[in-house]
Amino acid sequence: MCDQCVMNAVKNKMISRRTFFASAGTAALGATVATTMAAPPALAAGHGTITDMTHTLHPGFPTYFGEPGFAMETLATFGETGFNNNRLLTVEHTGTHIDAPLHFSADGTSVDEIPVGNLVAPLCVVDIAARAEEDADTQVTPDDLQAWIDANGDIPDGACVAMHSGWGAKADGDGFRNFDGEAQHYPGFHIEATQMLMESTGAASMAVDTLSLDHGISADFATHYAWLPSGRFGIECLANLDQVPASGATIVIGAPKHAGGSGGPARIFAMV
Repeated sequence: MCDQCVMNAVKNKMISRRTFFASAGTAALGATVATTMAAPPALAAGHGTITDMTHTLHPGFPTYFGEPGFAMETLATFGETGFNNNRLLTVEHTGTHIDAPLHFSADGTSVDEIPVGNLVAPLCVVDIAARAEEDADTQVTPDDLQAWIDANGDIPDGACVAMHSGWGAKADGDGFRNFDGEAQHYPGFHIEATQMLMESTGAASMAVDTLSLDHGISADFATHYAWLPSGRFGIECLANLDQVPASGATIVIGAPKHAGGSGGPARIFAMV
């Protein structure tokens, strides 16, 4: 499917499927905004190292639709004015960024309304890198989630469940978007795995090291339309998932806070 066809498909679905997989029981995840709240349990364990999970944003960073998503204009230089200042022009869904519930729903939670308590979370890393090296179109499946649970225990409430496909190493090249002229090719979450997370766990976010929560060849964005309208949020283009353990790390998500935003670039790191 061509990029323009995908864009049209998204626009149509935004109108016709705005309540797809929405659940009253899970909508409360994003319904209340708090400026101060109890520290998440993940902070109590103590940590020894910090890993940056954020790609450096620059004008050439690959984007879903292939068009540049970031620009920086110099407004003042130290030599001329005694200080430096730049104007940033950024498409919300560029680089390492947040997908707020509003991104794929008509009236979902905007990025500034994501509860701050959901921005510090236990990190669960599901590793499919070996499979993705052989098959760019592979997806995280319920079997992958069950294998993680069998090895590490239950997925904690409030967790961020992240797909490690090895795609982060491709971020500054054509292989990241992996467009063959008709479709993009990279891994994502299968809708059945997404439903398993929604129905059987208290996970509050999911993350990928690729350009989309859905795998690249998706034409229906089933995972986006299931996960985001439920009040949960997503993270795309995460970096350095190969440097953190499958369990035991805490992810800190520096989400932007602009009113009414459907997402935005974020500084994200993990404490181990």
